[in-house]
Amino acid sequence: MSHADPSRRTVLALTGAGMTVTLMPGAAFAAAGPKPYGATPSPRQLAWHGMETYGFLHFTVNTFTDREWGLGDEDPKIFNPTDFDAEQIVAACKAGGLKQLILTAKHHDGFCLWPSRYTEHCIKNSPFQNGKGDIVRDISQACARHGLKFGVYLSPWDRNHAEYGRPAYVEYYFNQLHELLTGYGKLYEVWFDGANGGDGYYGGARETRHIDAATYYQWDRVRKTVHDLQPDAVTFADANMDVRWVGNEYGIAGDPCWPTVDDTPFTPEKGNRGVRGGPIWDPAETNVSIRPGWFWHADEDDKVRSPANLLNLYLNSVGHGTTLLLNVPPDRRGRIGDSDAATLVAFRAILDKTFAKNLAAGAVFTASSAFSPRYAPANITAGKGFWAARDIDRAGAWLQLSLPHAVTFDLIRLREELPFGVRIDDYEVDIWQGNGWKTIARHTCIGRQRLIKLDAPVTARKVRLRITKAAAAPIISEFSLFRLPDIVEEATISRDANGLVTLKPSSGGQHLVYTLDGSPPGPNATSYDAPFPLPDGGTVKAIAINTATTSASAVSSADFDVAPGRWAFTSTGDTPMGLLDGSGLRGQPGQALDIVIDLAQAYMLKGFTLTPLISYTTDYATAARIGPPAAFVAWVGDDGKTWGDPVATGEFANIAASRARQAVRFTAPHAARFLRLKLPNAVQDKPIIAVGAVGIITR
Repeated sequence: MSHADPSRRTVLALTGAGMTVTLMPGAAFAAAGPKPYGATPSPRQLAWHGMETYGFLHFTVNTFTDREWGLGDEDPKIFNPTDFDAEQIVAACKAGGLKQLILTAKHHDGFCLWPSRYTEHCIKNSPFQNGKGDIVRDISQACARHGLKFGVYLSPWDRNHAEYGRPAYVEYYFNQLHELLTGYGKLYEVWFDGANGGDGYYGGARETRHIDAATYYQWDRVRKTVHDLQPDAVTFADANMDVRWVGNEYGIAGDPCWPTVDDTPFTPEKGNRGVRGGPIWDPAETNVSIRPGWFWHADEDDKVRSPANLLNLYLNSVGHGTTLLLNVPPDRRGRIGDSDAATLVAFRAILDKTFAKNLAAGAVFTASSAFSPRYAPANITAGKGFWAARDIDRAGAWLQLSLPHAVTFDLIRLREELPFGVRIDDYEVDIWQGNGWKTIARHTCIGRQRLIKLDAPVTARKVRLRITKAAAAPIISEFSLFRLPDIVEEATISRDANGLVTLKPSSGGQHLVYTLDGSPPGPNATSYDAPFPLPDGGTVKAIAINTATTSASAVSSADFDVAPGRWAFTSTGDTPMGLLDGSGLRGQPGQALDIVIDLAQAYMLKGFTLTPLISYTTDYATAARIGPPAAFVAWVGDDGKTWGDPVATGEFANIAASRARQAVRFTAPHAARFLRLKLPNAVQDKPIIAVGAVGIITR
């Protein structure tokens, strides 16, 4: 390609899209095309980005013991699904639009869902299929038949194995990893959990064992083993793998959520937001369960997320450039429950309807510049390429679509071309109204994908993406417009310490109604006009109604027990009354946390609840020192001084990762006015214990 005299201003009309590019003095097109900026994804990471939404299958002995974390002493004979059907599991997930399934081949309890040659603590010693079963094989083969990708979860922590914490266990772990990597066809993701060390059965020792998670498992060797034996499989862990944890289990990615990180230690905040300009491509995977728990529990059958809620999670995960890993746990039959399956189908229907028609189809795209005719904005119209601006065109660069007729939309999809890196920082979206532009959205980070949901639909014939800050000239592969179906998300229900209940709609233009008798809201439900008192507890059920269309949400429900407004707290920690106002309670460094609660009157106590403190995870130095309690001892009493024998002891399962409320039920009810909790230590040997709230169970 020849170039004009650089001393002249040259105007070049690019083919298609009616776009004109003005070349400033000294401008020259590079024959090789634009160069990547910063970190870029590997081929396996790039393929992983394209999956967007896939499923987790939590299934093991915990399904039969009603636990979230097994202790390691479970008898393999308790694992006996009554109607296991891999076809039904995979078909239900495929019907929900999930493109891959990751199976918990071994969770922390150490029980293996395949007949491992290296342990007797596995499916071959269960009654399932007379000891001849292999859940990993069956799910893998069903995925292949249905066109889904398959991955495995292999817990590094093993509470059953006698050698855990010693060198012999590491070799055992690699032997099992080799079995999974070589015995079950092609894998696309290998998932390594962050829970490491603590109390366990450990071959009968029943003790606490601690390891240095950064060095004990030989992660460099783990990565090499996976990539050598399964070159298309990404590895997942908190850090230092192909894919990182998003830092929470709520299903919400940060805004922004950069796919790059630096080499400083992992924190939940870093996992949630990434690091702009970080030298490592380590994108976030957003994981969440379709139920409150990760494993199936019968009492959660009526707590399955609604399709509208899943759409919200999708917009806040996939729509922030991450993937969405949705857990759908099989039940004791070995099947996906009816309510879970129905939600998946309805969720898929919403997505299909939303993205069935790109309202920008047929638009003419123009831009502030183009790297060369090969990278003209017309490529976006064809859907087979991308637009690349000139190297010097950064802040101030723009891409505009013009339609023959005005369209009404409320969802915008933008994508950068990832092999060229994340180039755009800040940007705005404008629509042409009358004789001027109006800004309708302002955001940071596009990356793999940005879905922008507008507060209300807008109508326009011209829409413009305007870059206000960029590290390199923008390269855009998609600029699309869509209209969301009329979906009303459920109202949120909350209650303060004094028992005042507040209902909040998901957006404007909604009317809320509720009931207190346990029935779903109907024509005679109470209209919500202001917060109302419910100090002694009860069940609140509510629906939101779109006032313009009369469409109604699914029912949202909340169960409350006695409100703590009249209680008095004493503790060995600082500010015990922070358990009332939401600021929480922190213990003293290196000490157990002892909490005594005067309930103001006697109740028939059936248990207690504990909610972790969330706000301490914002920086590495603090997060490394403070954590939720790992275990508990509970007493009840009449005078706050005499306690007798404990009424409950145990551990809080998965509390290190999940900030959900923990519920502990006593084996028998106890009439008492005082509750005492001793919390011996924080998770992961952190020196300071932190608690957000404590409640009682009387219902």
